[in-house]
Amino acid sequence: MAKGSKADTMDVIAKGLLEVLEGGIPESPEFSAVERVMNQFQAHERREEKIVQRYRDIAKTSPNALIKFLLHMIVADEERHHAVTNLIIETLKSDLAWTKQQETVQALYDLPSDQELLRITEDFIRLEDEGIKEYQSLMKATEGYYRGLFSVLCKSIIRDSEKHVEILQFLRDKLNGR
Repeated sequence: MAKGSKADTMDVIAKGLLEVLEGGIPESPEFSAVERVMNQFQAHERREEKIVQRYRDIAKTSPNALIKFLLHMIVADEERHHAVTNLIIETLKSDLAWTKQQETVQALYDLPSDQELLRITEDFIRLEDEGIKEYQSLMKATEGYYRGLFSVLCKSIIRDSEKHVEILQFLRDKLNGR
């Protein structure tokens, strides 16, 4: 068959799919930028699933309660990351298929003009900011406790709270029509 034929195209797509299954990202022009990004998210998820399973296995078999606790914290974060990544993947799939799924972030474009929600969002931002300040103080106060473990846990909570503020500020901006 001539170069550029249907068979050649199928070969390129098959090669690209094989690369994706092996963790690579196809560079073929037959894949759009959206498909490449979606494939990157999917490949990352496959790699992460293996890592999360290792965390679970170690937590399950460890006789040390602290190791179990810390690894369960990581697994809980990874499970949330998995949910976010799946939401992104499903949104991209929906966009590629020109369908509208309720489980995607397309609802971003249907946000109501809700002054009560806006007020509550502002309250949550203020409360998260106050919590960050409190944990920064607690982190300093417990700096030497348990070989620095309390400081590490406080820093982790602070990072989570900073993430919450960022998400709430995004929501606030969208509720304000920005």
